[in-house]
Amino acid sequence: MCGIIGYSGSENAAERIVSGLKSLEYRGYDSAGIAAFEENKVRIIKTVGRVSALEHRIDECGGIRSGCGIGHTRWATHGAPNDINSHPQVSGRVVLVHNGIIENYHELKTELISQGVSFVSETDTEVAAAVIDSEYNKAGDPLKAILAAMPKLTGSYAFGILFKDVPGVIYSVKKGSPLIVGVTDNGGFISSDTSAILRYTKKYISLENGEIAVIKGASTEVYNSRGESVKKEILTAKWDAAAAEKGGYSHFMLKEIHEEPEAVKKTLGIRNRHGYIDFEDDGITVEQLKNINFLRIVACGTAMHAGLYAKYAIEKMARIPVIVEVASEFRYSDPILSDKDTVLIISQSGETADSLEALRIAKSKGARTIAVVNVIASSIAREADNVIYTYAGPEISVASTKAYTVQVATLCAFAFELAYSKGRLTEQDLMYYSKIILHDLCEAIEKVISDEERIRGIAQELYDNENVFFIGRSLDCALVQEASLKLKEISYIHSEAYAAGELKHGTISLITNGTPVISLATVPEIYEKTMSNIVEVVTRGGKAFVVCGSDFPDNSAILYRYELPEIDRMFMGLVGITAMQLFAYYMSVLRGNDVDKPRNLAKSVTVE
Repeated sequence: MCGIIGYSGSENAAERIVSGLKSLEYRGYDSAGIAAFEENKVRIIKTVGRVSALEHRIDECGGIRSGCGIGHTRWATHGAPNDINSHPQVSGRVVLVHNGIIENYHELKTELISQGVSFVSETDTEVAAAVIDSEYNKAGDPLKAILAAMPKLTGSYAFGILFKDVPGVIYSVKKGSPLIVGVTDNGGFISSDTSAILRYTKKYISLENGEIAVIKGASTEVYNSRGESVKKEILTAKWDAAAAEKGGYSHFMLKEIHEEPEAVKKTLGIRNRHGYIDFEDDGITVEQLKNINFLRIVACGTAMHAGLYAKYAIEKMARIPVIVEVASEFRYSDPILSDKDTVLIISQSGETADSLEALRIAKSKGARTIAVVNVIASSIAREADNVIYTYAGPEISVASTKAYTVQVATLCAFAFELAYSKGRLTEQDLMYYSKIILHDLCEAIEKVISDEERIRGIAQELYDNENVFFIGRSLDCALVQEASLKLKEISYIHSEAYAAGELKHGTISLITNGTPVISLATVPEIYEKTMSNIVEVVTRGGKAFVVCGSDFPDNSAILYRYELPEIDRMFMGLVGITAMQLFAYYMSVLRGNDVDKPRNLAKSVTVE
């Protein structure tokens, strides 16, 4: 959610901070700010609105000439989105930016007020700054002050801190919220993720919970929660700055849809070592898979929808039961788990707060954990017993597209190997399905992408509607959940997805004259049932749109039909989702919305 960036070194700090904040815009925010040392004094500029507004205000103020500073994009959680509540926040000699939530801020604030501390903002961030400043007044040393303050702060947080009387130095703290340290020859960065520093370096240090990094120019020292110096491995990002830029496309979302075929090949091609895809290099052997007799999948949002697809594939191919649960519910449900259970966590960022906590709960109960994540060295990746990385590259648009497609393709490959371990597929079968994923699936997605003008035409027919419903059966029911989410996320059209067979159980009362209903129909065994639902919708005045296989029967009730490229039916619906992603994209464009940064949404939900 909130984004943090900081730089200390011999180059222009303000330029690097503003550049980093622009790269962090995808995380979602409502205000932005910067604090930097200028002639050994801290100068702060902040504003409500876009980073471009902050950049304009900096220019209006004559620019900032500094080699050390911190910046922030704020997503309001405590206090309204205004200049006063935006970050950086100041208390005494402490200037602080913060991602996360201080859960006990109210008690701390009450205690500090009783000690004579005054507050300007409504934020928990100013309270955190005041706690650190109070400890600084006692200890007289920044590191000791931070170490003393940390046990008093309950919740998850990442801090970037300047001490007014320690020019040129950034102190950073990680506890539950993502934070990395970028490494260059002429300076150091702190950042919420690698995308903000890729223009300047691919080298970074991933901080563990409770660690404090002190950056002074090119020198970085890392300490644990006991104040002991810690040696850290320098990692290398798997993508570069060009991958995090639009590359000539109108929006990141459109670019990322176009990248789907290559992202699938990149993720699974490297696992195609014997003519079929396996996960041995991820530490997951056939013998281990053989012991999985029940699987729990836990995720949020789009990743949870990928889990619904995985449930269908695993139950159909491996014939073992699968439960898919929303992470925010799982973590409070007191789940029944033991060391005989396996929990699979899906998260693009690897930092999703509820999914991370669900992982920790599963581990605490002895369950084996497998994570499917896109960001290397993220919290979920580091804490899971096994991690399957999806090499989709950076996904900047808030609405997930290529990450979902790669997650589903990867989970299907996982389902096939799981079935192989159970003796339900042969090695020849694995080769067959691996070829479908790496060749046929990618080719079919490319065909849909090449047809985007036709899909734009469908959007042209529907973009002025305020309600759109999706229906499907079997695997298609899982897929329309994602189609509906994409549409509502970026077009702001009210959209719901239903199991087609449930229409009679209440939903059909919402169908009025002219209501668009989009059916996904890719499972031949139930075409007849799906068609009866379509006719039912039209009888109530609805407009029927169908995304289907070429063998789906014709009917005068269908207003518009979009046929998908022929492919093994396990994957046709996934190809249909690419069409639905493009449909949602053009619906948003035609309505004049900010496609990549939809209102009220954040890319990485790192707080509850």
